[in-house]
Amino acid sequence: MLSIRELSKTYANGVRALDNVTLDIPRGMFGLLGPNGAGKSSLMRTLATLQEADSGTVSFEDGKGGSIDVLRDKDAVRRQLGYLPQDFGVYPKVSALDLLEHFAVLKGLVDRKQRREVVDGLLQQVNLWDARKRHLGGFSGGMRQRFGIAQALLGNPRLVIVDEPTAGLDPEERNRFLNLLAEIGENVAVILSTHIVEDVTDLCPNMAIMNKGKVLLTGKPADAIGALDGRVWRKVVAKDALPQYEKNFTLLSTRLVGGEPVIHIHSDFPPGDGFERVAPDLEDVYFQRLRQHAKAA
Repeated sequence: MLSIRELSKTYANGVRALDNVTLDIPRGMFGLLGPNGAGKSSLMRTLATLQEADSGTVSFEDGKGGSIDVLRDKDAVRRQLGYLPQDFGVYPKVSALDLLEHFAVLKGLVDRKQRREVVDGLLQQVNLWDARKRHLGGFSGGMRQRFGIAQALLGNPRLVIVDEPTAGLDPEERNRFLNLLAEIGENVAVILSTHIVEDVTDLCPNMAIMNKGKVLLTGKPADAIGALDGRVWRKVVAKDALPQYEKNFTLLSTRLVGGEPVIHIHSDFPPGDGFERVAPDLEDVYFQRLRQHAKAA
């Protein structure tokens, strides 16, 4: 369990990236949803000991009956941590095998036989064994992300953080990568930071939604979706009428279907005017919380 209490961070330019963030993150997949600028990456960098918080506490169970103070005992955290940042760079002219061996040495795996066993096992786990001698510069985006997960798993971490890992991946690579994360999440705590709602819907039994440094919702996706049951309405509208609907209703989303806007609105009562009730999904929850937060600001 990772316990975050009243964590705050304000940058020198005055942007409050984290505003009294409080979360409990159990073992398994935990989805952290939010738009760009929500504070997700700031939270991930703080948990990964890459930046300081201004205030608050973070503790992580060490697996031995004790806990680690994440903000103060950074070396202990790093021994338990695997991290795949949003921009994971690789040396393009080095093979996957050689670079993973290099990372393993940096992680403290100095025994050559043991290191080779670990490296070979990870390359097989992320399905890169057949490509292990290829230069990383020739890898697809999905292959590079799977290599990134392999390096994050060095040292048997108990906490794995992945920041926007599926952005830019094609559907096949995305599914392969998400399946890999799901397998990892059976044994350790995995924080999946993303703005892609489907990634959380498909994978995460627990989640939080953030915007502008604040936690807007936390809990189980199914519970959040259930709370909107009966309050999401759909209608096909004319393009020139769209501004009027935006003015008169809490508009959740708009998408073009066959060239015509299809809108979802949030309403506790039947809005009439040709609207039909639809079953909500996590995207509706996500936009409802963002709209609610924008009105309160």
